[in-house]
Amino acid sequence: MRVVLCGYYGQGNAGDEALLVTLLQMLPDNVTPVVLSANCEETQQQYGVETCSRTSIWDLWRTLASADGFIWGGGSLIQDVTSWRSPLYYFALMALAQRMGKITLAWGQGIGPLNAALTRRLARSLFRGCTAVSVRDRQGAQLLTDWNIPHILAPDPVWALDPLPVEGLDRLPHPRIAVVLRPHPQLTADRLQTLTQALIELQQRTQSYLLLLPFQPKSDLDIAQRLHQALPKVSEIWIGDKGTHGWRDTPSESLPNRPEQYKSIFSQVEMAIAMRLHGLIMAAGVACPCFALSYDPKVTQLMEQFNLPGWELDQLPENPSQISQTWIEFYQHRQPLTPAQLEGIRSQTMEHQQLLHRYLSPNCKKDS
Repeated sequence: MRVVLCGYYGQGNAGDEALLVTLLQMLPDNVTPVVLSANCEETQQQYGVETCSRTSIWDLWRTLASADGFIWGGGSLIQDVTSWRSPLYYFALMALAQRMGKITLAWGQGIGPLNAALTRRLARSLFRGCTAVSVRDRQGAQLLTDWNIPHILAPDPVWALDPLPVEGLDRLPHPRIAVVLRPHPQLTADRLQTLTQALIELQQRTQSYLLLLPFQPKSDLDIAQRLHQALPKVSEIWIGDKGTHGWRDTPSESLPNRPEQYKSIFSQVEMAIAMRLHGLIMAAGVACPCFALSYDPKVTQLMEQFNLPGWELDQLPENPSQISQTWIEFYQHRQPLTPAQLEGIRSQTMEHQQLLHRYLSPNCKKDS
């Protein structure tokens, strides 16, 4: 069975790549995946899969026509906050797959926000036309419930991502703290300066070594470099299979870390401070104590669901010492998720896999 996997793949975002890897890990053995990618060569090299350019109309048509199934592969694909064009792209492909009579699965979705009436109508119609749907949070589940669309609710699939060992961490000093920041309008220059000063105080009080992890280098690297410049001898930017105290002029010389490697990195630090949703999920998933900085409802929902400490960015204290003292107290009394909690989360997450096997295994039912 050939199945097209559609998501924000090949864009260099570790969170979306983690969703792709988890999806590949969960697919039944009889499935041959075809990944729609913005960087087909890199996706092929990283994962050994067949690919199709996500922007070539002819290739997309031909690939869908020759496939048995189509999957929206996790993440916040269906939202119109960052761009109104983005959901229309995913809508168009799902509509085409449904019109062709393919098995269509919306898998591990984080739905919304959907502010425009048009995107809400299209989303409702296309989710209703799917063979099956799974969502990752209560907000998406409530929306589908309101629309009377059957669905499965389970934790984000990345909770089940298998870690991949990474070389070189053993040379770094202990203790270690991982930091995952990303640009966002709420992370103003003043707030970034406040966080930087708070990190300096945290490092001095704990004598820790900071691992700066740009999850999407083309957007996150500038912030990581600024933090490294403020902490030049006690921090390191980690990307491209090895850490670097500075950064090469041509970061494309090597492939970025596999997403599974980030999960392994989090297993070897004492604490993580993260904005990105999948940074928090990967860290919490290996029992790393996490402190969240929320810029988005999906991060806030994660904090509430798993009782993770943190701040909304627009409510960040203005005093760096207040922030650093909160971090220091958390560092001293940190409590990760327990093995029993993690086992329960992973067990629930496997419902996403059960959906895939139910509809894509050799004797699957093909009725919607």
